[in-house]
Amino acid sequence: MDNRNLYSVTGLFDTPDEIVQAVEVVQKEGYTKYDVNTPYPVHGLDIKMKLPPSKLGYFALVLGLTGAIGALFFMWWTMSKDYPVVIGGKPFFAFPAFIPVTFEVTVLLASVGTVLTMLFLYFRFPNLSHPLHDTDYMKSVSLDKFGISIEAEDSLFDVVRVKNLFEKLGAKKISEINFDEEFDKKPKIFEPKFIVFLIFTAIVISGASYFTLNKLLYMDPFNWMMEQSRVMPQSHSKIFKDGFGMRNPVPGTVARGSMPYLFAGQPDTAGEKLVNPYFPDERTLSLGKKKFNTYCSPCHGSFAKGDARLNGQFPNPPSLHSDKVRNWHDGRIFAVITEGQNIMPSYSQQLTPDERWAVVLYVRALQRAVNAKEDDLK
Repeated sequence: MDNRNLYSVTGLFDTPDEIVQAVEVVQKEGYTKYDVNTPYPVHGLDIKMKLPPSKLGYFALVLGLTGAIGALFFMWWTMSKDYPVVIGGKPFFAFPAFIPVTFEVTVLLASVGTVLTMLFLYFRFPNLSHPLHDTDYMKSVSLDKFGISIEAEDSLFDVVRVKNLFEKLGAKKISEINFDEEFDKKPKIFEPKFIVFLIFTAIVISGASYFTLNKLLYMDPFNWMMEQSRVMPQSHSKIFKDGFGMRNPVPGTVARGSMPYLFAGQPDTAGEKLVNPYFPDERTLSLGKKKFNTYCSPCHGSFAKGDARLNGQFPNPPSLHSDKVRNWHDGRIFAVITEGQNIMPSYSQQLTPDERWAVVLYVRALQRAVNAKEDDLK
């Protein structure tokens, strides 16, 4: 019999038990090129068909590892080799800080890459035609029937033999599926029509993105985030007579919940008047060490010796173990932290007054450790 135009012979069954029994018999008969179609997953059917595990997981593994290794290498190269920058005193390759980005890139590449692999490699996208599509068989198994299709390419295939087998199994409907036209399984991704479609899609998306980001967002009413009813820094104001949008605080006012610093521009007076309200207990020194290592150690060094670890990117400060600094009162050091000195900026925004006093106590502990006396060793 001429089977050149025949794709398969199909049989429809009414219940999951019938399709499971049919698969067992087809498997025992030695058929290998067949498929089963059901309206919902039937538990254990893949085991009866002796289907091997999907190899798609290996693609996901390789893609995920590629994303993780690529992300880590890119961040290591940019932050440690190409353009090293000290951020908060952390090492150039701050591995814990890179974990979130590495995780996101791993998941992104594994998920998107797996879907693309399934579409282009397994489903041979953009090949959309299949002999079973739009057949009564496919419509039935998409609703409430259970079907099995034995392909003509099977080495044991014989139309009469397969039909007799389905009749013996109690199939409610047996039909032949033919190729409507010459069926080509080769991928069509490089066909001119598909390439033209991709180019057209890229042009449309690029044009729409350009118009949206450069034109539409500047039109009413889509510019509401850019044109807000507020005054931008350094901008003109029509409300105040002097025309300045940026205003200084009203003289004599104090923000609720804050205490003004009374010794602005008077560091020596602060040294005489201010007294550290804390004692150098374990909790206070631990807090002072934490804040010192975070904000002070990048320039002053871990032991306040002025040995900055900024690799010459910033002038090294003087040592805090000099006689001058050691003889300062605690309030004098507090004033420097609060207002800054020379090229050192103020850290009043980064550290609360309590944290500044804790840093002062930790500096005192470092001074005593580096300049220990004989009595300190007893």
